Amino acid sequence: MKIKEINAKSILRKYKTIDSWFISKYGMNLYRGCNHNCIYCDGRSEKYRVLGLFGSDIEVKTNALEILSSELKKGKEFKVPFNKGFIMIGGGVGDSYQPAEEKYEITRKTLKLLNKHNLPVHILTKSNLINRDFDILKEINENTKAIISMSFSSVEENISKIFEPNVPSPKERLQTLLKFKKEGFLTGMFLLPVIPYISDNPRFIEESIKNAKEIGLDYVIFGGMTLKSGKQKDYFYKILKKEYPDLITNYENIYKNDKWGNPSKEYYHSINNTFSFISRKYRINKRIPVYLCKDFLDINKKIILILQHIDYLLKLKGMKSPYGYASYSLSKLDKPIPSMKFNLRKIQGVGKVTEKIIWEIIDTGSCKYYEKLLIS
Repeated sequence: MKIKEINAKSILRKYKTIDSWFISKYGMNLYRGCNHNCIYCDGRSEKYRVLGLFGSDIEVKTNALEILSSELKKGKEFKVPFNKGFIMIGGGVGDSYQPAEEKYEITRKTLKLLNKHNLPVHILTKSNLINRDFDILKEINENTKAIISMSFSSVEENISKIFEPNVPSPKERLQTLLKFKKEGFLTGMFLLPVIPYISDNPRFIEESIKNAKEIGLDYVIFGGMTLKSGKQKDYFYKILKKEYPDLITNYENIYKNDKWGNPSKEYYHSINNTFSFISRKYRINKRIPVYLCKDFLDINKKIILILQHIDYLLKLKGMKSPYGYASYSLSKLDKPIPSMKFNLRKIQGVGKVTEKIIWEIIDTGSCKYYEKLLIS
């Protein structure tokens, strides 16, 4: 591992609208590059401009705390006034709990700063180093809210050894999630990316969901694997040819140089159907339930998120949905949605049924139709 210390110009990344996967308004990468070196990681793609050899060369943002402190103020240092909401710690170009964190402790210091500002956090990691920060995360969870997620391509040890060479085993990650769950944290599994023709079969998907259910996780979020042309695809194929040479033709049939690295729609439809059927069998949430953290989201975020989730859940079933458009239109408003309660039909995408759902969210903080869809 080769480490380069750098000075960042910014830390917080503000999303145009609240992120429906992570229920966060902001994200951050405290490191660029990742020593976990997962074979499928699309952080290796040229798109993300990670310098050096991905998996080996790590850039550490040593001035992260100074910059973040300025950005959390509503003064001139931050281009857009800070809007309180969940902050996502951990990104696609570098796990915040990768080995470099043991020395630099930037993630731990960041958590202390966010706690000082009474901000809720969501952490996504593959590393058990998160256990080191249990004390400060416990304090954040008691003061505001801390969501703990860990990602898996499957819970199969042999698959993980090949495709996730420098991370704790799936069993160890599950044990870490169980520890946080027992202490009252909202916890879940990001079952993504499932690896085509390797970890995407029904037996492996069910095994992962069954493990999640047995330890009481609150959600399993599912996704397929992107494979962008260039460094990512070349490196993945190198390992695939070594470990699973018979699968090359299968990959060439579903990955057709899509701009975003997506496989064919037919393939996505197939694995989504499998996931939808199995998750319904175990009655486990397919998104982070908004109603479990509604006290830490303002009313606009709650409404926008629930509509986004309904849109996803319907499309997962192969159904059409107007809710995504309605959610997008509402995200453009600069006023509280309840102030427009009797004029909602004037907003593009909001019809009679959507209006009724919004009223229910305003009155109760959630929606029975949404809660049913999460597990059905």
